[in-house]
Amino acid sequence: METLKKIGRAWNSISLIKRILVGLIIGAALGVFVPGNEVVELLGTLFVSALKGVAPILVFFLVISALANAKTAGSMKTVVALYIVSTFVAALVAVVASFLFPIELTLTAGEVEQSSPSGIGEVLATLVSNIVSNPVDALINANYIGILAWAVVLGIALRAASQNTKDVFTSVSDAVSQVVRWIISLAPFGILGLVYTSVGENGLEIFTEYGQLLLVLVGCMLIIALITNPLLVFWGIRKNPYPLVLRCLKDSGLTAFFTRSSAANIPVNMELCRKLGLDKDNYSVSIPLGATINMAGAAVTISVMAMMAAHTMGIAIDLPTAVILSVLAAVSACGASGVAGGSLLLIPLACSLFGIGNDVAMQVVGIGFIIGVIQDSCETALNSSSDVLFTATAEYREWRKQGKEVTFGAKE
Repeated sequence: METLKKIGRAWNSISLIKRILVGLIIGAALGVFVPGNEVVELLGTLFVSALKGVAPILVFFLVISALANAKTAGSMKTVVALYIVSTFVAALVAVVASFLFPIELTLTAGEVEQSSPSGIGEVLATLVSNIVSNPVDALINANYIGILAWAVVLGIALRAASQNTKDVFTSVSDAVSQVVRWIISLAPFGILGLVYTSVGENGLEIFTEYGQLLLVLVGCMLIIALITNPLLVFWGIRKNPYPLVLRCLKDSGLTAFFTRSSAANIPVNMELCRKLGLDKDNYSVSIPLGATINMAGAAVTISVMAMMAAHTMGIAIDLPTAVILSVLAAVSACGASGVAGGSLLLIPLACSLFGIGNDVAMQVVGIGFIIGVIQDSCETALNSSSDVLFTATAEYREWRKQGKEVTFGAKE
């Protein structure tokens, strides 16, 4: 037992990012030279399944505990405002990029046999129905809107409970958080398996297919991550935003890139917020909320794919229509699922704005699935890392107002 503890301490003493990079390199090499090993593939499956399994429980108890013990409203209003503004700005950037770099798509992909929203009303109706869903069903199916809604209601109701009762929920949330830290410490093995599976199934050449479209999509996401988001952070903290931006991309974005799930990355983001020294009462609510409504990457995907479909069909887009598309994409992105590929099925909704039929729109969705190896990974990395970025920005903004020093979380 003592030997195992020593091994564990030695393992955890190495930087997690270094361990993940080693796993990434080994996974890619094994995927090229010895593909098809089910045991290695199982590592990635187990890692993502563990994160997805613990995330709903983590969110549920953390939100209840945070609200039951909350003393102030904190910086949530600023966080939500940043989420909404950044998503709309992302859609605008994507529309502008699509005007500057139009691409004609080869619509030969087979139709995708999945249902997609028929209108913005259906997206909003789905959101409302998810809010009032059965709480047990919400936990089982990882319906984070429903989980958040019930946790908020219970958390507010428990404010009137005795301190002993509140302490029970705090203890449970702390225990679940510890389980999350154990899972995250095994991330390098999970990343190894995920990279191995992607490279083994598709080969390295998968990263060159539909290159032009990917350049536009990824280019937009890089602009959001490295230009517009830092501008929003600078507005909030009035100092160089890049140390915080790069740390969020490194510690959150890298993991999200491979899990391709904002929901699965919630535990990773919770841990990063703890390291940044943020208030648990705030981030235990803002992080799961961000995983459902902070969807700048999804807004980029929806906007670019719809604009390229319009260009391919020879439809001229005027400026007012482009702005409406940006609003529609931002609102629709908030309804995108927190799992891999969640934004693609909202492309037909945006295409409907231009009168593009569902048969053509679903072929565009099919192209989205083809390039999803990179597109969805980059999208999730942007979405998830900015959850922490804006949560930290809002709180550091409050610190600045109070005259506290903003250190970008020296705490490890």
